[in-house]
This record gives sequence, C-alpha cells and structure tokens, in this order.
Amino acid sequence: MQFRKDINGLRAIAVIAVVLFHFNSNWAPGGFAGVDVFFVISGFLMTGIIFKGLDQGNFSITQFYIARANRIIPALGALCFALLVFGWFFLPPIDYAALGKHAASSIGFVSNITYWRESGYFDAASHEKWLLHTWSLSVEWQFYIIYPLVLVAMRKFISLKTMKMVILIGATLGFILCVLATYKFPNPAYYLLPTRAWEMMLGGVAYLYPLNFSESRKKVVEWTGLILIVLSYIFISQDNLWPGYLAILPVFGTFLLIQANRNDSIITGNAVFQSIGKWSYSIYLWHWPIVVAIYYFSLSAYFTYLGLLISILLGFLSSRYIESLRLVRNAKGFFGFLKLKPVLLTIFIGILGVGVFNENGFLSRFDIKDLKSLYVNRVDAESYYRNNLMRAFSNNNEVYNEVDLCTLDGDMQNIKSISDCLNYKLGDGGYLVIGDSHGRDFLHSLFIAYPNLNFSMLHQSSCVPTEYKAKKQGGVHCFKLLNELRDTFILGNEKIKGIILASLYGDGKGLSSMIEDINKNVYGDIPVYVVNAGPRIDKDIVDLAIKSGEVRDSYSLLSGRNVEVLGINNKIAKLRPKAEVFDKYSIFCSDENKCRLNDGVEPYIWDGGHLSALGIHVMSKAIIENELIKTAP
Repeated sequence: MQFRKDINGLRAIAVIAVVLFHFNSNWAPGGFAGVDVFFVISGFLMTGIIFKGLDQGNFSITQFYIARANRIIPALGALCFALLVFGWFFLPPIDYAALGKHAASSIGFVSNITYWRESGYFDAASHEKWLLHTWSLSVEWQFYIIYPLVLVAMRKFISLKTMKMVILIGATLGFILCVLATYKFPNPAYYLLPTRAWEMMLGGVAYLYPLNFSESRKKVVEWTGLILIVLSYIFISQDNLWPGYLAILPVFGTFLLIQANRNDSIITGNAVFQSIGKWSYSIYLWHWPIVVAIYYFSLSAYFTYLGLLISILLGFLSSRYIESLRLVRNAKGFFGFLKLKPVLLTIFIGILGVGVFNENGFLSRFDIKDLKSLYVNRVDAESYYRNNLMRAFSNNNEVYNEVDLCTLDGDMQNIKSISDCLNYKLGDGGYLVIGDSHGRDFLHSLFIAYPNLNFSMLHQSSCVPTEYKAKKQGGVHCFKLLNELRDTFILGNEKIKGIILASLYGDGKGLSSMIEDINKNVYGDIPVYVVNAGPRIDKDIVDLAIKSGEVRDSYSLLSGRNVEVLGINNKIAKLRPKAEVFDKYSIFCSDENKCRLNDGVEPYIWDGGHLSALGIHVMSKAIIENELIKTAP
C-alpha cells in the first residue's frame, strides 16, 4: 500500500492526545479517545493488506502474522525487558510480582483481559500499573489474529463484493453492541475486543468504500473530521461512559480524515506531525511508564514537563534503533516460525515475567525484619485481608464469614433475594450497615464491639451508600434498587434498630446524593449513623516500609488524597443532628493533621486505607468508648 502522509500525521494527532491526557488529564480531558483513532487506522491498513492479497490471490496468513510480529513485538519486548530490569532494583516484591504478571500478559497480548479481570476493591491504582496501556495493543493483536482467518474463510464461499457488504454490516452491528454493552457491562466493554472491533472494521469500510471528492470538498471533509476528533478530546472526559455512543465522534472523525485523502495537507503533512507520527508507536509505548514513575515516586510537577520530552526522546530512539530492525519475513514450517526473533523474544519475556510473578517478586531481594517482613510477604491482597479478619475474630471467639455480607457485586440483583439475605442476618432484630469495603471494615469492628447484637450489611464495591449512577467505575449504577428496598423492606421494619452508613466516599456525586437522602429524612424514624472517612495514604504501607526502611509512625494529611478526606468529613459533620456521626478519622489522626499508622509494632492500615486486624480492634474499642449504640447490652 502506498505510504500516506495524512495517515502518518493522523497517528501524531492520536498519540499527542493520549500522551497529554496521561500526563495531565486537564490538558486533554478526552485524550484517551486517541486510542480509538489508532484502532480505525489499524483497521484501514489491515483491511487494505488483506483484501489486496485476496484480490490478487497471493495472500498468506503466515506472512501477515510475521509482518505484524516484526512490527509490534521488538519494541514492546524491549520495553517489557527494560521494566523488568528496572523493577528488580526499584520495586517492592508485591509490585514487582504484578509487573511480572503484566509483562507476560502484555507480550502474550492478553493484557486487556488481565486488566479487565483485575478490577475490584483491591485493584492497584491505574497509575501503579506500568504496562496498563498495552491493553490496546492486545485488542489490536487479537483483531489481527481473528480478522484474516474470518476473511480467508469467507472468501471460499462468497465474492469480495459480498465480503465488503458483510464488513459494513458488521461494523454497524458492532457499534450497536458497543453502545448496549457499555451501559450494561462498562468495564469489559472498555477492555475487550467485541466492543472495539467495530472501530477497526469501520477503518476497513474506509478502505473498501473510498469516496471521491473534489479538492475543495476534500478540505471540508478533512476539517470536519479533525473538528470531530478535537471536540472529543476537549469535551469528552473520563466521567463519560466509554466507548459507548460517544466513541462515534473520534471514530467517524478519523473515517472522514482518511476518506479526505489529503497527502499534501498542512495539518497532517507538516514536518512535526510526520516525525511524531513516525515515532508514535514507540512514544505510546514509553510514555506511560514515565507517567507511572512520576506518580509512583511522588515526583514534582516539574517532572511532568520533563517526562513529555523524555517520552519523545525514547520514542525516537526506539523507532530509530528497534522498530527499524530488518527481520526475516518468511518461515518454513512450525519450527521455522518458532525460530523467528520476535517469537523467541515473546517466549523469553513471557518466561521471565511468569518467573517474577511465581517467585512473588523475589522477596529475597530485601532484608526487612520484624514488622516489615510480616507485611512485605503480602502478595495477594484479598487473601491477606481475609487472613487479617480471621486474626481479628480469633481474639474474640468469632469466625469471619463472607456470608455476613449481602453484596450487590454478584448475582443478587432483585428485591426478594436482597431482602431475604438482609432479613436472615438481622435475626430477631439488629442494625443494617450499608457501604463498600471500608464499610465492611466497620462491620467487623461492630461484630467485635457488640458480640450480642445482630448486624447485616448491604454491600457494593467502591460505592457511596445511596442509589446513584457513579461518575467513576465506568458509570456503575451504585446500590441499584436501594430506593425500592427502602420502601418495601426497610421503612416500617421493626427488626431494623438503626441504619449505619460507612464508605470511602470516593465519588463526589455519591456523597452529595447520600447527604441529600439524610437531609430529606428518607429513613423516617429509624436512627441513622454515618461513619466519616478514615485516613488514606498515597502509597501502600508495604511500599513505605521498603522504600524508607521503616514504617513511619505518622503521616502528613496536608497533601494529595488526604486533603479530600478533610473536605469529605467537613460535609459529613454538618449532618448532625439529623444523623449521628461517628468520627473514624479522629481515632487514628490528631488535630495537627498527623495520622498514626501503627502502635509501634503492627500497622493499623495494611494498604492505602483498609484496616489491618489491629486497626479493626482499635476501631472496635473506640466504638465502645464513644457508645455508638447506647442501648447495647
């Protein structure tokens, strides 16, 4: 296919947006849509290669795969290897183990599935995942594997003309699936191929159905496409469901720019965009680890600007010395295929990554004693959390049981099943806790503080205890059916002695909705207790132990996420007297905005905010001392 300067410049428009968004989302709130631009470009180019080969009768699936491997794997493999070497020296075991897992899944082109499945309460922040951006490469590679197989199979039965129509229909149906799935299943819709394939297929439509315009109209079409793309970068944000119907803006904009076919355009053909477009793949690969490093090591804002320059420099070097390598384009037989350098590199990185993961990030790299050795050995956050709970309850002759939760994260999605679950745990009468995993911490403290009382919990991950459409988590409907449940089960239920609301309160929209509920007295005469937000630290306490060589006694709350905590708690404090406010924050934090992280031996917090076994016990004592439930025996 003839080199098209306009498409190369379009790559620059895509990668610039993605990079700006990642370094500072205020610079390009919808910059993540640049990935969608890349998808359309890939679909256009791959469809051209395949259809040209099918039309001439010389298309080879094997050569197609080899060409894609030669294009994608060397630079990706170099990045993965560099990060694994870097991680050996600078990352704590838990993060190094995660990096090993992600390196293996990235080089194996299944990282989109890995990141989709990792979402949940204890998922590390996106800015701690060094290879998160490779999810899009995995989507593209999966498309590259399946697409030619389907087209070659179709060619045996139908004409090329009919195949073109099938792709057009497929792109249309794919868009409909994308819109529906984004609302119903936002997280998988973001990461997985079925809801992204239509974008690449629409790129294919641009190749199969080229539009011929006069030169003056070409400019209009080009500018229209550019405006659609830029509008998506400016007015769409991560608060919007994505991809969904809004993805049509950058996708159709890219379609129009490709159809305009203006090789001499000053917009896409200028020297700067041509250079950035040429380096775009490598810039995309290297920029995200730099973003993560700035966040991970708490570097100053100065490094944001320096990071932009380093991303371009590394992109240039990678493009010049790695992407430009001349590799074998043919292979004879299966073993010949295995001997290809990109395949060998994939196997090497895969084995290396799996080894790092299986060795738990090589704990032996660190000599951390006593307290630190106990907490650095945590690799699986969820199992560690459960073990902590078992320790907490073992001192009180209680047994932790997940059945204590009636969670909306699973299949419990109707009023009857929710009511039956809550009713069972209430027994003859008790208190209803509503909240997320931080509310679950409070539930466990209640069990220890009041062993003779019944507590039942309505739980949903990362949600404020009120019914609302979350701005985060891809627009999840938090505590769906809570309003109906309140009318049909809670109000007038003599078993319910009080409502206890407890959460991280990480969604401002949810917090406002909860405050509005309480001000409107939606729970009637039932006493309402609100647990305010506890301390948060920007890094896992394990990281603090490893990086500083000790677990610090206190942690300043005057920066980052903790300024938000103080603002949240000020709003919650104003709920008095309509609700009883339990001050969880003051249990661990002083008036000087310093928070105690341990008792000199063990930590109160085991990650960025969830309580350890000791923290649960400390909070249970505070509950008793403050007589939260004054009628308790």
